[in-house]
Amino acid sequence: MRAAPSIAPSLNLPLYASVARLGFRRQFAYPQAALWGLITNLFFGVLRISVLVALFGSKPQVAGYTVQDAITYTGLTQAFIMALSLFGWTDFMRTVHRGEVASDLLRPHNLLAFWAAQDAGRAVGQFVLRGLPMLALFALIWGATFPTGFTGWLLTTLSLLLAWACGFAFRFLVNCAAFWSPDAVGFGRFAWAVLGLGSGFLMPLAFFPPWFQGVLAFTPFPSMMNTTVEIWLGVKTGTEAWTGLAVQLGWALLLSGAAAFVLSRGLRRLEVAGG
Repeated sequence: MRAAPSIAPSLNLPLYASVARLGFRRQFAYPQAALWGLITNLFFGVLRISVLVALFGSKPQVAGYTVQDAITYTGLTQAFIMALSLFGWTDFMRTVHRGEVASDLLRPHNLLAFWAAQDAGRAVGQFVLRGLPMLALFALIWGATFPTGFTGWLLTTLSLLLAWACGFAFRFLVNCAAFWSPDAVGFGRFAWAVLGLGSGFLMPLAFFPPWFQGVLAFTPFPSMMNTTVEIWLGVKTGTEAWTGLAVQLGWALLLSGAAAFVLSRGLRRLEVAGG
């Protein structure tokens, strides 16, 4: 029997809200695991601070970043690890390989929107459980800086939401490789490595050579985190910040459209029950 090549176009907003709430609550099922994850993130944050601060030497600034900016950057990226799934996400891939996606298609919902709602709840839960405590620790120990004024917080919040949207669409696209490959995890490992580099997780993109920054400017990866960090730090302000948000929105729409298209093509290939 071949699964219906449809992604169920109906939008059931109350259902997606419930799915998001469930995804949020699920993150609090193992608080001890979250605590140890937080401690691990803090430990590696200390190591990353040491490396970044060593780059400055006696210089007050590097590529527009002060030492305090570099410390805040480290705190932000460590806080975003789980919320933005920077180390990878294979949940949808597993449902395809196990055949569970067939039963999902029988439910009255848009498959892409369903997974987006679930991931949104997960992301918020992880940010509350691990991201906020991480930021608080960095502020307490190293005096991390925060956005200034209502406009600063508004721009940062919008950018963070768009960073999640870009990242989710990209991760979902990578997971759709499972429709064509029984070993899609290999594609995922390569994609997560590129994501870590291109999003500015490993190092602020401003620290890279101009030609490399120019190449990345034509990719969606800076929109998945780097733009948010630069708006938070005040590296991007005013028109530059709004332009960054516009670019993020453009990539979010483009990647979401691509994810919907690839999903529909993948479902056409899907066969279950030996059909």
